[in-house]
This record gives sequence, structure tokens and C-alpha cells, in this order.
Amino acid sequence: MEALRLILRYVHLIGFALLLGGAIVQYVSGKLRINPPMLWGSVIMLATGFGLSAPLRDGDEPAPAKLVTKLVLAILIFVMVFFSRKRDVVNRGHFLAIVGLTLVNAAVAVFWR
Repeated sequence: MEALRLILRYVHLIGFALLLGGAIVQYVSGKLRINPPMLWGSVIMLATGFGLSAPLRDGDEPAPAKLVTKLVLAILIFVMVFFSRKRDVVNRGHFLAIVGLTLVNAAVAVFWR
């Protein structure tokens, strides 16, 4: 089970890299829009997050409040990305909110013990 958990964590980090990397590429290019890596990154993070929240450890599960917080953040990110993916240009505040929530989600994962 430990190997499965590590694989899920690895794929989860790939999803994070796709989402944040895709957002940085769009921000630097000057045209704020949702690109396919951002969409796939949000999907991968949400799906693997469900897998990582399963009780696969021997009594070392994260706090339920942490899991709910990360789930809410992941759903918000996914919804914001999914429903604006077909727009030619996304509002700057909306785009920066996606980036901010992604960074907050990572901070919750790292700093909440």
C-alpha cells in the first residue's frame, strides 16, 4: 500500500506542476486563457487527491479538516478552470485567483500537520 500511496503522491505533484506551469506560461505570454495543461492538471490533482485521502496508512491519516479544506480548494480550482476553458481571454482577477488557490492548496498540504 505504501508504493500505491507514493505513486499517487507523485502523480498528484505532476498535476500540480501542470496546473501551475501552464498558468505561468499563460501569464508570461500576456494572453490570460486556460490552456490544456491547466485543465488536465486540475483534473489530475482532484482525482489523485481522492485516492490520497483514502485510508491507506496504518493510523497515520491526515486530519479530516485538512482533507475537507484541500477538497474544497481542489473543487474550486477545477470549477474555475473547467467553466472558463473555452474563453479566448480570462479575466485577470479570475486567472490570478486560480494561481492563488493553487498555491494555497500546496501550502495547506505542506504546512498543515
